[in-house]
Amino acid sequence: MGRLRGELLQQEPMGPHCSWRTGGVVKQLFRPVDIDDLQQFLQQLADDEQLIWVGLGSNLLVRDGGFGGSVILTKGRLQQLEISDDMLSAQAGVSCAKVARESAKQGYCGLEFFAGIPGTIGGALAMNAGAFGGETWGNVIKVETIDRHGVIRSRLPEEFEVHYREVKAPVDEYFLRGWFRLQRGDVNKAQQKIRQLLEHRSHTQPTTQASCGSTFRNPQGDFAARLIESAGLKGYCIGGACVSEKHANFIINRGSATATDIEQLMEYVQQQVLRQSGATLQAEVHIVGEAA
Repeated sequence: MGRLRGELLQQEPMGPHCSWRTGGVVKQLFRPVDIDDLQQFLQQLADDEQLIWVGLGSNLLVRDGGFGGSVILTKGRLQQLEISDDMLSAQAGVSCAKVARESAKQGYCGLEFFAGIPGTIGGALAMNAGAFGGETWGNVIKVETIDRHGVIRSRLPEEFEVHYREVKAPVDEYFLRGWFRLQRGDVNKAQQKIRQLLEHRSHTQPTTQASCGSTFRNPQGDFAARLIESAGLKGYCIGGACVSEKHANFIINRGSATATDIEQLMEYVQQQVLRQSGATLQAEVHIVGEAA
């Protein structure tokens, strides 16, 4: 590809780019310098090329056989964040934690829950990510998308079908930026709330171990962690992948897990929960690629 200024890597292993610290090789991975660079890449991409976007890789599993398409990696890129007129705008690569910190620092409240989401704004918009009772799309004023041909559009929330951990967007459009509603508040109280949320997270979740965050969606009226624990699966392992002893809805990589180990453990957990409680657990994780 010509005229690109960003980093273009061929046959790149995804382990270093995913929070599970494992995964197969992708055909190519691109880290754009800016929006113009991203548009150049998309305009040169074949129409039938498989494409996924990755931020912090906290909701992604690339199977061990690899992914025969392109990855756009926004981690450390597309980092613009602005606050004005009781509104925050953030590009896709901005971490959710930074959104929480910066809004609180400037005396705004309402976005503290973002501190508990281990991903970027692009991913949060794509899946309506949530934590501590808050959800991304409850605060969205408008978004900016980019399509497979590099065309940028401004869209309003009513143009999307938003559900729990699911957002139905126009085909082949990807979130580039979001604008979020802010409320005036007390700096100290907002920062204190973030500290409390993070302390609660560290006490209840295996934050020091490689995981994707919550593995399964909470069924309506229940909690995935409760169902998994009730099935006696805390600590259960397949290969290097284990159900966390600290929080049953987290599958951790003990250091040697393959993507196959993780996927097989996910399937086993679903089977056992269905058998013992009749509940169907739906994965939050986006799984791509071919089996080894």
